[in-house]
Amino acid sequence: MSKPILVIKFGTASITRENGDLDETVIAGIARQVAELHEAYHIVLVSSGAVAAGKQFMKHYGGTISERKAAAAIGNPLLLNKYSRYFAPYGIAVAQSLCERQHFSGREQFLQLKRTYEELWANNIIPIANENDVVSSTELKFSDNDELATLIAVGFGASMLLFSTSVAGVLDREGKVVSQIDVIDQQALGLADKEKSALGLGGMVSKLTFARLATRMGIRVVIFGIRTNDGILHALKGETGTLCLPQPCSMPARRKWLASGSLVTGRVLIDAGAQEALEKRHSLLAVGVKEILEKFEGGEVIEIVNDQNIAIAVGRARLSSDVLEKHSRQQNTEVAHADDIVLL
Repeated sequence: MSKPILVIKFGTASITRENGDLDETVIAGIARQVAELHEAYHIVLVSSGAVAAGKQFMKHYGGTISERKAAAAIGNPLLLNKYSRYFAPYGIAVAQSLCERQHFSGREQFLQLKRTYEELWANNIIPIANENDVVSSTELKFSDNDELATLIAVGFGASMLLFSTSVAGVLDREGKVVSQIDVIDQQALGLADKEKSALGLGGMVSKLTFARLATRMGIRVVIFGIRTNDGILHALKGETGTLCLPQPCSMPARRKWLASGSLVTGRVLIDAGAQEALEKRHSLLAVGVKEILEKFEGGEVIEIVNDQNIAIAVGRARLSSDVLEKHSRQQNTEVAHADDIVLL
């Protein structure tokens, strides 16, 4: 791509008032700041808020799955209309992109999504992505839009991912903003308040978890407060919020997709010898598999865990778990080839 890719995620709490109504002042500010960046970046906006926008039109809304789906059906056009209205004065058109988890689990489907976004960018149109709550199954949902934003950023090779929040950034125990996190480890994850927002599904735990994945894939991440004056513009420069530094990553695009976007369907437990082999970039052989934790078919993506039950890799299986059980003691039976394994 001729321009760097920038992904910006707006949560429900970021763009709504306390009563749940869309905050048009915030959306107007988003449009103004993004318009300034439009010439320099290919931009994807990932915006929650459809359920919040739609539930006010429902009688006795109680938050059940079917009610959330109905509220999303009402709210999606309302949400896009607001964005379209405030981008229009800058001569920028927007497009709605309702995504499902399966769009990222299959490589070909994902590439089709990518080509669609590239066509929108070629016509100076900004895609606004959101989960397709109306039809998404509970088994194949994104955990929240933080995950959707991260999968887009990693899969498209974004240079930067911005998470907007209703607070100023990641806060320390004294309530002060942590300006920079070099590596998102367990200590950094411990900074997150375990409480979730009353409006959204995610929280700081979610943002740090997916920021960890993005930074491991070489993406610069900033978690910032949307109500900071010119917050997007300052976050882009690392002047506000919490900057999470990218880690060195030379992984090709296909393996980045495998590590982040593919849908894991099975799990295997391996021994110490197999773990050592994987760390040396060798294939996973059947003799190194101690136990099949979750069954899978050939061609599906599996999670590979060690004796401490820690996920150390994902890989595309060359055979099914049933076949693996039959050939578990054969020396050269290959479960996953090295080229189809990504260490986590």
